[in-house]
Amino acid sequence: MPKTHKKFTLATITLNNIQGVVETYNSVQSQTLKDYEWLVQDGGSTDETLEFIKTTPAITQSTSDNGIYDAMNRLIERSNGEYILFLNAGDTLATPQTLEIISKNLEETPDFIYGDALEHVQNANINVKTARNHKHIALGMFTHHQSMLYKTSCIGDLRYNETYTIAADYDFTARFLQQTKNVKYIPAPICIFEAGGISQQQTSQNNSNSSQGSDQVQNFFSKNFGTDLTNALSFK
Repeated sequence: MPKTHKKFTLATITLNNIQGVVETYNSVQSQTLKDYEWLVQDGGSTDETLEFIKTTPAITQSTSDNGIYDAMNRLIERSNGEYILFLNAGDTLATPQTLEIISKNLEETPDFIYGDALEHVQNANINVKTARNHKHIALGMFTHHQSMLYKTSCIGDLRYNETYTIAADYDFTARFLQQTKNVKYIPAPICIFEAGGISQQQTSQNNSNSSQGSDQVQNFFSKNFGTDLTNALSFK
């Protein structure tokens, strides 16, 4: 059967998180723009996750993996969309119009798109996390990973480095930006970040180990480009 190409691939990893998968599904299916595929990479759930997913249009693969970044790499390889956006189980798009808003900003077919994020905090409050300029990536991640879209034709052989204990998303984004030219910032929230979920655990770990994560990425650029991260990612 020939592949069906869509504008967007919404890529979700999960393991025994039925509640999170339901929340992500509700957000995905509510989108006013339907030009997307929803890929789910399940790590071998033993709860009700797989039974629920079977009732949805998700294109699902369930198998044991070597961790979060291995699962995300498998989603890249399965992607048929022009752009890929990662939503871990429990993460949601900011509004039902999010994909429609993004699609209206594709006139120049950017290689990389990013926007702001909304973050659940205590007492059901939501904080707006405004993105920093991507040109300052040497200082750290400039927005949530779930508010970034990568043009799949520009990814090529690039993959998340599974040897990193932290900051593999930072490393992936830094290397992607180093090889791309056309970047588009959309001044609107793209995702709602789940409190207590996989995404927040990753962010908390990255923040609490920011020096270690920065060292890992600096070492990568020194080894592969013969320079430090700041110089390697100097943008005009």
